[in-house]
Amino acid sequence: MRHAKGPPISGGCRRRRLGGSAARGGAGMPITNLPYDGRLNGRAFDLRHEMTPQEKRLWYAYLRTYPVKVYRQRVIEHFIVDFYCPLARLVIELDGSQHYTEQGKEYDEQRTAILEQYGVQVLRFTNLDVDRHLDAVCAQIDSTIERRVAELRG
Repeated sequence: MRHAKGPPISGGCRRRRLGGSAARGGAGMPITNLPYDGRLNGRAFDLRHEMTPQEKRLWYAYLRTYPVKVYRQRVIEHFIVDFYCPLARLVIELDGSQHYTEQGKEYDEQRTAILEQYGVQVLRFTNLDVDRHLDAVCAQIDSTIERRVAELRG
């Protein structure tokens, strides 16, 4: 169950600055629009206001002010992903207990396969990772975004 909106959760991570137009989302690389089901926009809006404690922590401590634009609760295809960085074509997912059932694992695998067809990489962390190892989670996100942006620039 998602919890009601509350104040930002403290604790932060270090950020590297990506140079050039990519850092500003400029002309270095076009950002392609991915297909989405517009009927999910209302639900995505609701989820942005009902983030889990771990989503709030990662968003307010790190992603909200990351030098490359990251969106929260973004509709892609017929899914709502936790976080999406279009410049890196990177989805960041935080997995709670429902993801560890057989049904949850199968659904996540199918979802990842569909997203990968669009050239999107899916990076997954457990809620426990965010709770106990936020700095390591942030470092992995940072290095993945930096690598992906460099790869996509060619």
